Amino acid sequence: MSSTNPTGEGRSSLELTRRARLADLVAFARVNSPYYKELYKDVPDRVEDVTLLPVTNKRNLMARYDDWPTDREVTYEKVQAFLADPSLIGTRFLGKYRIATTSGLTGTRVFFVIDEETDAAIKSVTKRLMSSLLGRTGALSFFFSSLTGKNRTASLIATGAHTAAFSRVTMNPDDKRKVISVHLPISEIVTELNQYQPKFLQGYSSTIALLAYEQEAGRLHIRPSFVFPTSEGLSDRDYDLIARVFKARLGTAYGGTECGAPVAWSCKERWLHLNSDWAILEAVDADFKPVPPGVQSHTVLVTNLSNRVEPIIRYDMGDSVVVRPDRCPCGQRTPAIRVLGRVADILTFGGENGESVKMTSLQFATIFERVQGVQLFQVVQTAPTAIRVRLRTAETIDRDQVWQKVLTQLRDLLAANKLDNVKVERADEPPEQALGGKYREIIPMNK
Repeated sequence: MSSTNPTGEGRSSLELTRRARLADLVAFARVNSPYYKELYKDVPDRVEDVTLLPVTNKRNLMARYDDWPTDREVTYEKVQAFLADPSLIGTRFLGKYRIATTSGLTGTRVFFVIDEETDAAIKSVTKRLMSSLLGRTGALSFFFSSLTGKNRTASLIATGAHTAAFSRVTMNPDDKRKVISVHLPISEIVTELNQYQPKFLQGYSSTIALLAYEQEAGRLHIRPSFVFPTSEGLSDRDYDLIARVFKARLGTAYGGTECGAPVAWSCKERWLHLNSDWAILEAVDADFKPVPPGVQSHTVLVTNLSNRVEPIIRYDMGDSVVVRPDRCPCGQRTPAIRVLGRVADILTFGGENGESVKMTSLQFATIFERVQGVQLFQVVQTAPTAIRVRLRTAETIDRDQVWQKVLTQLRDLLAANKLDNVKVERADEPPEQALGGKYREIIPMNK
């Protein structure tokens, strides 16, 4: 979190370390990055309070890309040339950096140059994350199983591109890790997993949920001891399904390519507890003012304290969260959040009276969670008053009946929001993956 601690704890050594790291990062950025030098011309010489700084975002950074990096050898032209060559995946840009691209879900595709300090922070935090999720005994068992080769990991990620996960695993090969492309047909992923029999299963939440359905249907036969869905939101329905079907310990984390190391990870109460060593997270309203604990934020601002080659300071992530206002029953003392969705996942309709009506992804997701047989959905806005619905349903369910239930509830939802004029179309095609391998549930126009 920022300097306000919702648990009421006093200033700790961790907070002092974080403030010192912030001051050093800001000082370094304003000296070595022309973009930040200009942006910070009116801020104090030493900054230990992140709220004194202006906000940045993807569009601003990409529009001034050649002025952003602190290493002046890093240019837009050089990065683009590197990304255009698939043979360079798994190699270091300029011989010293890793490059990762975002999936471009919010309309602006961004690439991040990642230095070795950030990768070291990711490695360190990941070890602590595993210890927290598995417990001390479980973490030790996991570690020793890895040494003996019994702890095989299956990573379900987007391959063949400079994504964060793929670039990291290609640079750090591990003979106990099997990388499986999420772009494969689900039947092929099932076949590979049945042959490999991983003890640790990790990947995009949507893909893990689909595999849970495959396990339930009897086509997938694996017995992982730990399942780690990441990178996308996980509904309570899917969380319960994954835990029940795989009979495994389940954990998840929150972060992003921009954040470097994971910002938070889950507890048994399904809250995400913040790790503030290398990141500052601020829950803010539309004017970037702090929102109180218990109140849904408009977005979050993230500061990555480890990456110096491309500083990420008060960066608008576009996620909406709520900070837990009380101490979590799990016993952890760190602040906890729940991620409610993305600001970009908002549909804006033209109402019957000419006014604009906004609806969130959560409003739609609740409908699909209630309809039995829906495994995956995608609502695509095709016009100001039209949506196209893509569905993946269980094979044993009558698809026409599922559609009628979905259609009825969608029309009721739209009517409740005075949007009887919105046309709902049934798509022939199933939900489609973005370039990065994720399944986006809500796709506004021109996104």
